[in-house]
Amino acid sequence: MDLKEKIRVIEDFPVAGISFKDITTVLQDKDALRECIDSLAGLIKGEVDVIVGPEARGFILGTPLAYKLGCAFVPVRKPGKLPSETLSYEYALEYGTDTLEIHKDAIRPGDKVVIVDDLAATGGTFEACAKMVEALGGEVVQIVTLIELTGLKPAEKLAKYDLTSLVQYEF
Repeated sequence: MDLKEKIRVIEDFPVAGISFKDITTVLQDKDALRECIDSLAGLIKGEVDVIVGPEARGFILGTPLAYKLGCAFVPVRKPGKLPSETLSYEYALEYGTDTLEIHKDAIRPGDKVVIVDDLAATGGTFEACAKMVEALGGEVVQIVTLIELTGLKPAEKLAKYDLTSLVQYEF
């Protein structure tokens, strides 16, 4: 199955000039969803202890992927959403900053971690997740994503990591 054919592209959303890649069309098609999770699992090389997924689509793809691989899942959230003690990481956006948090006890020293999300654009969210995993003593062994926007060069920002994607778009 060609997953790229299942992704709906909406022009000028959420603002003019943006070509939004909508994965809800993959999620609502049982065969496409199965193909997506199976294909993401097929990208992962070697031993994995933990899948880390940022809010919210990283939860959607990461949880069934962790189940399939027989490993743990750890959510990364916006500030104030996790109930226990957290580690925060602030990172730059094109205009301004954003912050993500992870529970301090979610990653153990030596854990082999794969970070998963639906889209790699500039790579900022993945980099923030990786920095938090490393600060907690984990090892980021791979970053996997359904979609990579190659024209925004996320692979350059994430050059020290193994970034792998199922579908590529220029923008």
